[in-house]
Amino acid sequence: MTDEQDAPETRGVTVQHLATVDLGPEIAGMAGRELRMRLVTIDPGGILGPVHDHVDRPGVVYILQGMITDHRDGVAREYGPGVGWPEDRNTTHWLENRGTTPAIEISVDILGQP
Repeated sequence: MTDEQDAPETRGVTVQHLATVDLGPEIAGMAGRELRMRLVTIDPGGILGPVHDHVDRPGVVYILQGMITDHRDGVAREYGPGVGWPEDRNTTHWLENRGTTPAIEISVDILGQP
């Protein structure tokens, strides 16, 4: 699958929340925002979708294990352990694990508190 329009719903994904920091007391102008760190596991054949953006939710990802295919702008790129990428306001994508072992990433982002 490389067409962003055909990205299926999320399946085979486990998310473990590792830590959060309320940014309001830390940085002026950041009331209602938090810094969040998660451990995300995508099983073989798993999808982190559907297509989503990072407008108002910037972050970074770092791969610990396995391979993750990132689909954005009509291009599928594979990333392996030790590689990371930014997810800024221009990022619109979905992810999949085309491999045979679980893909594990650390995801850190800033978001509005629910």
